[in-house]
Amino acid sequence: MRKKILPVLIHRLPQNAMSRTMGKITASRFSRLAIQRYIRHYHIDSTVIEKPVNQYRTLKEFFCRRLKPEARPIAPGDHVIVSPVDGTVSQLGDICEGTLIQAKGKQFDVVELLGGSVEEAKRYYGGKFITIYLSPRDYHRIHMPVEGDLIRYCYLPGRLYPVNKLGIENVDRLFARNERLVTYIQTKDMGDLALVKVGALFVGSVKVSYNTATTNIKHGRQTSELIVDTPHYQKGEELGWFEFGSTVILLLESNHLKWAEGIEMGKSLLMGQLLAEKTE
Repeated sequence: MRKKILPVLIHRLPQNAMSRTMGKITASRFSRLAIQRYIRHYHIDSTVIEKPVNQYRTLKEFFCRRLKPEARPIAPGDHVIVSPVDGTVSQLGDICEGTLIQAKGKQFDVVELLGGSVEEAKRYYGGKFITIYLSPRDYHRIHMPVEGDLIRYCYLPGRLYPVNKLGIENVDRLFARNERLVTYIQTKDMGDLALVKVGALFVGSVKVSYNTATTNIKHGRQTSELIVDTPHYQKGEELGWFEFGSTVILLLESNHLKWAEGIEMGKSLLMGQLLAEKTE
């Protein structure tokens, strides 16, 4: 019975309103009382956290915690791509005929994912993609997978379906329907990249470091803008953060890349870990 009811229920929930409410609750001063329980429940290693746990004023502030610099070493090399987040690989592969894999028997289009721009989407045809799921226990800061220039961002309002197994298996085209914040990155000799940050149920919002763009805005409108002064970021530099868990999809334009050894579905990743290398 539960398996039949839940897939129907997730379509009818007031997802965006629920997520905004959750954001307010976790930002309240009373939420601080839940931090220690949260640490115990998700078995979080507090020894790598940037500052003592008692210095976090709210659960949201703790959730968005930074880590000590040495906790996440960045894979060296000029022609490598590293994981932008901690998480688990849910899918990866080649972008064939403009489609990406969501789950067994479910696909979605790059055009949809990037907000309907055929011209932009075609840039990634023949390239590669990787989808990384961030669970509630993961570190939720988002970092640069390569050294490069931030050229443009796009905010795409939408639903906030859960991005766990329940949502992945029961919502068609989930990642193209949920709210997204896309950052476009231009590199010197690794091709262009699109870093797609996908909102989800109970994700208060997605934030970025390069401007005030955010997600889960009431009556939000699709927005696409050049990033002022085209800032240059180093590999591993902080790019943004999730306010509670979600998913990142990384689109790679170049087909002259190979996945690093051991990068496969179900693999746990740490930010800064080697993902792919240039083949020529």
